[in-house]
Amino acid sequence: MNRLWLLFCQAITILLAAWFVLTTLKPGWTSGSKVSSLVDQVTLREAPESSSQSPNPGSFADAAKASSPAVVNIFTSKVANKSKSQKKGAPNQNEPWFRFFFGDQAPNEEPSSSLGSGVIVSPQGIILTNHHVIEGADEIEVAFADGRKRNAKLIGSDPETDIAVLKIDATDLPAPITLGKMESVQVGDVVLAIGNPFGVGQTVTSGIVSALGRNQLGINTFENFIQTDAAINPGNSGGALVDTKGNLIGINTAIYSRSGGNMGIGFAIPINTAKQVMESILTNGSVTRGWIGVEPQNLSKELAESLNVPANTSGVLISGVLDGGPADKAGIKPGDVLTQVNGQKVGDVVNLLNRIAQTNPGDEAKVNLIRKGKEITLKVQVGKRPKSKAKS
Repeated sequence: MNRLWLLFCQAITILLAAWFVLTTLKPGWTSGSKVSSLVDQVTLREAPESSSQSPNPGSFADAAKASSPAVVNIFTSKVANKSKSQKKGAPNQNEPWFRFFFGDQAPNEEPSSSLGSGVIVSPQGIILTNHHVIEGADEIEVAFADGRKRNAKLIGSDPETDIAVLKIDATDLPAPITLGKMESVQVGDVVLAIGNPFGVGQTVTSGIVSALGRNQLGINTFENFIQTDAAINPGNSGGALVDTKGNLIGINTAIYSRSGGNMGIGFAIPINTAKQVMESILTNGSVTRGWIGVEPQNLSKELAESLNVPANTSGVLISGVLDGGPADKAGIKPGDVLTQVNGQKVGDVVNLLNRIAQTNPGDEAKVNLIRKGKEITLKVQVGKRPKSKAKS
């Protein structure tokens, strides 16, 4: 028994010595049990299954989920015009400028492609986008959010508002977006911008409505922009600006930038303008606007004094009249100050342009003028605005 006990003690001593050597020289060999024991001791709190199904407080996930499938990527291919690109030149890097945010094009005569976005607005495959996205395109391809692609055809476009209408002939389209009401949009409202910036894939950014009715920016002929600080970058042109319910309130168009990237000042065409242009294109193939053939100029205080116009007069100076045009035939002359159209006051050139454009060609418009200090009223038969750039 003594011998057995001695052997047992020697074996235990050898094992303890071996264990001590291992833990000293190779601690990693014996740390597994220690780590697993720590893991067993850690208690984690996880959210219940039900809460993962609903959005977090303050989340706009429902709005993004409702509207994102209707936003598509638009790929166009065309042969770049070398002479045209050289004429444009590069903007002054020290000055901010307005930039349409769609993919860059190679400045040569090789086939090139550009990237933009669009919005499906009807089950029949009608898509709203920007005119500058598809301008001069030989081919137009649309990619859905799920990766599917379809060819699209151009129904018509309106360069003066920068709206274009496309159509896809397919039956497996995503649900169209719901159109919002501009009457309910206010400065300070939260909005989401959806598009494909830099071609990285569909992206949703948020911001607020910074201003409404922005005009005289020199971007389009007819301007009435929604200004937003939602992050908008190249590739977003033609994409959706939606409210927190996922309703479409604008078509993203341009940014104010020094570098070409987002600086928190973006502009979108209001949905009521886009819808009006779309309906006119679908009905007539183009947009028809009124025109009287004058060259207007905003009336400054100095001009008003030199023309003996009463102080605080609201109107525009007619600095030129097209020979044989509607205004010339009606008796409007250079130097007249136009104050009203059909009983509505005219505050500036943009206001006059919109008033006349909204009058149907062939209709008669009553205009109030101040000529040499006297008020006169004339009737002008409104003509059709030429497709090329023309006087208002």
